Amino acid sequence: MGNSHQVTIKDIARELNISPSTVSRALKDHPDISKDTKKAVSDLAKKYNYQPNAIALSLRSRKTNTIGVVVPQIVHFFFSNVISGIEDIAYDKGYNVMVCQTNELQEREEKSVQALLASRVDGLLVSLSKETKTYDHLRKVTDGGTPMVFFDRKSDDFDVSSVVIDDYQGGYQATEHLAKQGYKKIAHLAGPLNLTLSKSRYAGYQQALKDYGLDYRRDYVIECANGTIEEGYEKTKPLLDLRDKPDAVFAANDPAAIGALKAIKDSGLKVPQDIGVIGFSDWQLASLVEPALSSISQPGYEMGAEAARLMFKALEAEKGEEVEKENIVLKTNVISRESTHKK
Repeated sequence: MGNSHQVTIKDIARELNISPSTVSRALKDHPDISKDTKKAVSDLAKKYNYQPNAIALSLRSRKTNTIGVVVPQIVHFFFSNVISGIEDIAYDKGYNVMVCQTNELQEREEKSVQALLASRVDGLLVSLSKETKTYDHLRKVTDGGTPMVFFDRKSDDFDVSSVVIDDYQGGYQATEHLAKQGYKKIAHLAGPLNLTLSKSRYAGYQQALKDYGLDYRRDYVIECANGTIEEGYEKTKPLLDLRDKPDAVFAANDPAAIGALKAIKDSGLKVPQDIGVIGFSDWQLASLVEPALSSISQPGYEMGAEAARLMFKALEAEKGEEVEKENIVLKTNVISRESTHKK
């Protein structure tokens, strides 16, 4: 028998002159099968590198050993780190991971969830898109009994476990860092304010201004809904046109901060001497721009690993067992580079 085709239980049965069901039971170490038969079967299975048919097995056990991940953007350095964290834990447990990206669109999110449920994933890890406002597609997941865990961006409408960043602390740290460097008039390029994490970063910014005795000015706050370099560039221009212009900018993400950096330089001002700039999420490009961008780092890999761990807690629970919901909040750190070194 050649190795060119995938060896089946029937092939092994034929060679040993026993029934396929005996081979099947021997491979499962069934007590009714003699030691000698088990040894003969397992030796032959090894010799021919027999692989049980995963699809047939999953139909029997109703488990696909696959978890689905719905992520806003794969290119985002932070999310690619999260996926690595998820995959490492999943592969250790003998699970595969299927990733769908929504490109920040609710419609794509709905289709992704539908596709993953159709592939019968055992569980779903979800980070909401920026424009998701209704949650019927996720209700289907929980109503159907598929375990779900939110990471980074969540909805409080669901009683499921989640892993998020302490965005309030991050917004506070970014603003505090600028204040400690001697900046007094700090503007904020906010993320889309329908997202809890953007609201939290904004709230942290406001609290830090208060604690450091600095003025909060509504005209210093501009929403950057897309968070792109181009948008950061365009939205920074009006700040630079103000008669009383800011001397620092805290952007809710790095691409917007890089746009701000470019707008400031194009208007003939110097970073960090005239205006300091800090971003959020420590994108891999942050250290490569000129001047290198200060940012708030987020533990993406750790977030993915924690989210996967919570998922496996749910998957490994006995049927009918209540799994305690956990909401994990991870800490952020200031990464200080040239763009804020006023002193």
